[in-house]
Amino acid sequence: MPSVRDIRRRIRSVENTGKVTNAMSLIAASKMRRAQLAVTDGRPYAEKIHEVIATLAAQPTDDDTVHPLLETRPVNTVGMVVITPDRGLAGGMHANINRQVARFILGSDATVRSIVVGRKGRDFLVRYTDTVQAVFTDLSDRVSLADTTAISRLVIDGYTDGEFDEVHLAYMRFVSTVQQEPVIERILPVEPAALESAQRVGYIYEPDPATVLSALLPQFVEMQVYHAILESIASEQSARMVAMRNATDNANQLASDLTLVMNKLRQDSITNELLDLVGGQVALEG
Repeated sequence: MPSVRDIRRRIRSVENTGKVTNAMSLIAASKMRRAQLAVTDGRPYAEKIHEVIATLAAQPTDDDTVHPLLETRPVNTVGMVVITPDRGLAGGMHANINRQVARFILGSDATVRSIVVGRKGRDFLVRYTDTVQAVFTDLSDRVSLADTTAISRLVIDGYTDGEFDEVHLAYMRFVSTVQQEPVIERILPVEPAALESAQRVGYIYEPDPATVLSALLPQFVEMQVYHAILESIASEQSARMVAMRNATDNANQLASDLTLVMNKLRQDSITNELLDLVGGQVALEG
């Protein structure tokens, strides 16, 4: 049985751990608020540009040429942008997205090539698959569109050159502070919107359809990748805040339980000493 000194030492260790996890929870909470604002501010634009591109892709045109990013072809190779955290201590977040990615890879009949953002995804895919083509790490918590341009350029060039026949994004979508869901969605080729016949009006482009789509489609891909990274950052900070808060509560509860055990041991020790004194006194009187 451990001594009172051992338990007191363990209580001190648990309390110090609780202080660390509490500080990490507060830091994650401050970052989470900023990341949530970035996601909520950027989500309407990301949804609207997707709607615009899908609607334009569904409109009839006089030109038979198809923009390379709209071209549909048999799927032999799938490109997947896997977005995960660089660090752990975020509950089961990275395990959930890695599990979803693994399920997609195993269920795909095509060859999968991964562009990985974040160390957790890189470590998982390098260990269990041979799909990793490029890796990006150490992105800032305050990521900007310029920071993600290199990732988007790999996606655009890979699809334009025929290296990928489809491109998917895998990331954690921010739902609420306590809920994040793993998502895998296709971004290329752009799926045309389902329009009624009355909506197929046909647009007159200025200067011409090829020029307009050449300007819009790369921006669409850049925004989709950028927004997915924002969603992942907000999910990461939310998951880390909740995980560290739970760890702090558990540390406080464990310290309280150990204190009760220590007090019981001290009480037993004092009782035994009193019994020894009384027994000695009785022996002397006898």
